[in-house]
Amino acid sequence: MLMDIISPLDGRYRTEMSGIFGDKTKLDRWMDVEIALAKAHAKLGNIPKDAVGKIEGAKARVKLERVNEIEGEIHHDLMAMVKALSEQAGDAGAYVHLGATSYDIEDTATALIFRDAIAQIEKRLRELRIVLKELAIKHKKTICIGRTHGQHATPTTYGMKFALYYQEAGRNLERLKEAKKRILVGKMSGAVGTMATFKGQGEKIEKLVMDELKLEPAPIATQIVQRDRHAEILGILALTAAGAEKIAKELRNLQRTEIGEVGESFGKKQVGSSTMPHKRNPHRSERVCSLARIVRANVSVAMENIALEHERDLTNSANERFIFPESFIVLDYMLKEITGILTGLEFFPENMKRNLELTNGLIMAERLMIAITEKGMMGRQEAHEYVRELSQKAFREGKHLKELFAASEAGKKLGRKEVDKLFDYSTYVGESEKIVERALKE
Repeated sequence: MLMDIISPLDGRYRTEMSGIFGDKTKLDRWMDVEIALAKAHAKLGNIPKDAVGKIEGAKARVKLERVNEIEGEIHHDLMAMVKALSEQAGDAGAYVHLGATSYDIEDTATALIFRDAIAQIEKRLRELRIVLKELAIKHKKTICIGRTHGQHATPTTYGMKFALYYQEAGRNLERLKEAKKRILVGKMSGAVGTMATFKGQGEKIEKLVMDELKLEPAPIATQIVQRDRHAEILGILALTAAGAEKIAKELRNLQRTEIGEVGESFGKKQVGSSTMPHKRNPHRSERVCSLARIVRANVSVAMENIALEHERDLTNSANERFIFPESFIVLDYMLKEITGILTGLEFFPENMKRNLELTNGLIMAERLMIAITEKGMMGRQEAHEYVRELSQKAFREGKHLKELFAASEAGKKLGRKEVDKLFDYSTYVGESEKIVERALKE
């Protein structure tokens, strides 16, 4: 859909996450920190107690348009908020931002925004896991060929695939939970982190502010909360995006014409190509893979933001206006999209069976080698070489490995009935059902 906007985050890829990073929300979180600071000062007797109520009440009257108007004059977005809030607070406006520097407010507010953003990603991951678990249970007996190096390996099941993704999504939930204790921190320590403006009350003020906001105080900071924290959370977002990409890439490959085992749902009026009417492209999975590159790329920017000069420089500020909202919004869209793809995924069992039989029994070479060894006909290494040569012959001559082996001296010793059993791929998925059940057990 064409829209008169520049960023697709405002249109095509907009999600519930967009509201968390919108300018109005940012303004509200800034004012929340200012109110918490006023409450701390009032508790310590630094400002009149009735000033808190006036500042708190002023928040609802501050308009984004007025903040933007002031910023146009003074060219400082945070100070524009301070002036707008002070205007609405009357005589209590004199106590707004008392002792604070801009990034006491901004970085603490960023932690509040991240808390809501992480909760949204956690919600998406839980929704994804529900779908993956259902698919793993439903398809734990759905046999398909496993592939390594792009080549047919040995049989596996679709339940194994989905249980694998389920576990990875769970690990990313754990990573988010673990990281929150490092990312959900704020500061109220002034221009270079020394708390000089608070005249010996800095630690008390900082603790009161963070308790009010339900954040942890950074044990030490400069003018800013240190950016290794932010780089960590963007790294976890990139890991999560890679997990979604892994699923999408597998679905794309499995939807290839030559494989055709699964397919994205396709609407009655959906168009696959502007010139090829027959096309049924995996465009949603491709989109997920495309967007994962953005989330990954933003990690390198976050890493560069760690090594700022002295007690800080401003080289992190401009790019964080991009990488923070972009990474969270794009990942939120990706998780929503991959969950939708999986929910409507179509399966084609006849193609799974065709692919299992595609190599004329070569996928059972491992089982044949083990059986020959267990029967005492040859040692393991000798059996491997024997089956390797037999497999090469089957490939060259376009014959079924089972028939070549059955006609050999070793095959005759084993007997036709036993040979047929060895080449029944439906009985060669090992303990896959138990493995799936183990993976799904919390």
